[in-house]
Amino acid sequence: MDRDAGVPPSDLLVQAVEGMERPLLVLDADWRFSYINRAGAAALGRTVEGLLGRCLWEEFPQAVGGPFDALYRHVRATGESASTEAWFPPLRSWFRADAFLTGAGLVVTYDDVTERRAVEEERAAAVAAREEAARAAAEAAASAERAGRHLMLLGDINLAMTSTVDVDEAVDRFAHLVVPLLADWCVVSVVDPGGVRRDVGRAHRDPALVAAMHRYADARVQANNPTAPVPTALRSGRPVVLPEVTAEQVEQMVADPATRDLLGPLQVSAVATFPLLARGELFGALTLVNGPERGPHTDEELRTAEIASRRAALALDNSRLSAANQQVAERLQRSLLSPPVQPDHLELAVRYRPATRGVAIGGDWYDAFLQPDGDTVVVIGDVMGHDIEAAAGMGQVKTLVRAIAYDRLEEPAGVLRRVDHALVGLAVPTMATALVCRVELTDAGVRRLRWSSAGHPDPLLLAPDGTVSDLSAPVGPPLGIGWRGPRADGLAALPDGGTVLLFTDGLFERRGLGLDEGRDQVRRLLAAGAGESLDVLCDRLLAEMVGGGVEDDVAVLAVRAHPPTWERPPGPGPAPVRPGGGRPV
Repeated sequence: MDRDAGVPPSDLLVQAVEGMERPLLVLDADWRFSYINRAGAAALGRTVEGLLGRCLWEEFPQAVGGPFDALYRHVRATGESASTEAWFPPLRSWFRADAFLTGAGLVVTYDDVTERRAVEEERAAAVAAREEAARAAAEAAASAERAGRHLMLLGDINLAMTSTVDVDEAVDRFAHLVVPLLADWCVVSVVDPGGVRRDVGRAHRDPALVAAMHRYADARVQANNPTAPVPTALRSGRPVVLPEVTAEQVEQMVADPATRDLLGPLQVSAVATFPLLARGELFGALTLVNGPERGPHTDEELRTAEIASRRAALALDNSRLSAANQQVAERLQRSLLSPPVQPDHLELAVRYRPATRGVAIGGDWYDAFLQPDGDTVVVIGDVMGHDIEAAAGMGQVKTLVRAIAYDRLEEPAGVLRRVDHALVGLAVPTMATALVCRVELTDAGVRRLRWSSAGHPDPLLLAPDGTVSDLSAPVGPPLGIGWRGPRADGLAALPDGGTVLLFTDGLFERRGLGLDEGRDQVRRLLAAGAGESLDVLCDRLLAEMVGGGVEDDVAVLAVRAHPPTWERPPGPGPAPVRPGGGRPV
């Protein structure tokens, strides 16, 4: 067999290379084209005849120093095959070149990959666009979630701070709401009416650093220089934001080295202080602090913090106004509900509990006074409503009852009739129930009780033996309607040791409890207190019937009759008076 069998002749290889669609060229040691097929010449925009024998770098000087230059020189220097893919500016195309070294020279095959690159770039751009859209959507969702949490924070501030009238408690709630949403930790300062600043509200996201925060906050007020954020914000009424707190700034803000040492474990990196300003009045400041991990406060956090500080200041102002109204109401109530008279041989005790919601004042009242003839008049009533207007109406009704009963010396039914007509005639816009009782002493020395009701619950009588009875008589309409019909009196004996209990409907009316059942409870409690003092009896009635939640105003007046030999125990309270002249005993 011929030893060259199976080896194609050289002219056949040349024909095969010539017919290849893939460009191919061969460079000699001087970088001249020793061979290039037609596909290669076409890819370079030339002819085979125009390139053979020509120097590559002279024909394509733009390639000098470029990625193809580097490829060819590397292969020639190392003998290793290599490839590259790069942009070829003269032809404004992308080429992939594969090079290897042979005895005939440096062989290079290459392809125009411009279209493939364009497709890949479009695909990559589409992927990048999708990724960017996904990132934008995620950021939008995160931003919306943060905005939602910030909105919830503002609502929670209103709810938490307006549900208490205690300033320190409200401020502490505020501090625990803003951390960790707006800062790593915070201190809320309050300026008292006397101008004294107190750092009351404190919260830290890290339980391990709460004690360190308290140690620093306890010393901060005294150690702050005038240039510190809180004093600056309180003077200017504007926020103070320090995105990056340096050691020099800490030294300028905190005068005392010992206090600066307390600040060290807290690692202060950024501070933002906002004045608590509402209706032109300054109530304190909110200081937000971040550590180095969290860094400066974001614009969104600062905007929310500014709104939150205004909300908190408004809540504090409303709390202050509410407390002021409460004080006015309590003073007005005390002035309207004066201590009862204490005649000889009679013992009186009174109690008043306002409704637990709103201003502690209402339309329930009691009264006790002596008529010129020596009889004792006790009154209890209920003006519709539990607010300042009800209290004002109550004051007018009480005054009319007292004046008419003192001047006319009439039976209780006559007093109520005149009061009713006076309210209508004087255009007093008030309706009220009332119970007027008169304790009389006959010439024979018999003590009795005469009473009349204008729409008011009947009184109860506790006998010395513990028996409880309803003192019932025809009940007339409420006061303030101008009733022209008759009003009736009731009359009952009042034995020594007997106790008469007058009360408003707030004592026994409850949601889910029938009126009769409520009065039965009062009767049982009254019977159980037969041997108790009046004060103990009244306190137990309120504790058992009302407890801590008062749905309606409650007034209670108890009268106990004593024998002539009874001596009043010493103690505080109004001096007893002798019937007939009102002179102190």
